[in-house]
Amino acid sequence: MGNPRILKAQVKDVTCGEDVTIIEPANVYGCELRTGVFVGPFVEIQKNSVIGERTKIQSHSFICEYVTIGSDCFIGHGVMFANDLFKSGQPDSNPDNWGRTVIANSVTIGSNATVLPVNICSDVVIGAGSVVTKDITEKGIYAGNPARKLRDLP
Repeated sequence: MGNPRILKAQVKDVTCGEDVTIIEPANVYGCELRTGVFVGPFVEIQKNSVIGERTKIQSHSFICEYVTIGSDCFIGHGVMFANDLFKSGQPDSNPDNWGRTVIANSVTIGSNATVLPVNICSDVVIGAGSVVTKDITEKGIYAGNPARKLRDLP
């Protein structure tokens, strides 16, 4: 039997604004967390990602490379972002081929939602368990798989 390689969760090479909170264990590296960001436990935020001012990321969420999240957003528990769409039928090791995700300001994403490489405009609510497969360009409430607009925000 061989010896396992054990890699510990860590916070490394992070650019932080003021009043940033990271609850351990968390694996946060090579990213930017702006002023007032909250990161819950069991969250991973990968390099080349940016989290905007006063955004809260709840436990067990995964934010992969090349995700930008705006200010005053809320990312619920267990939200998953993806950047590799396996276009060749297998993982693509070339980051140049990965998608980019941009979430504007004041966006709420409910627990266990999955967000593929898309752009989401400001003032949007994504329902729990939704799968966002296309850009969202109008503010409102969206839900389902694939996520569709249900109604306008009040």
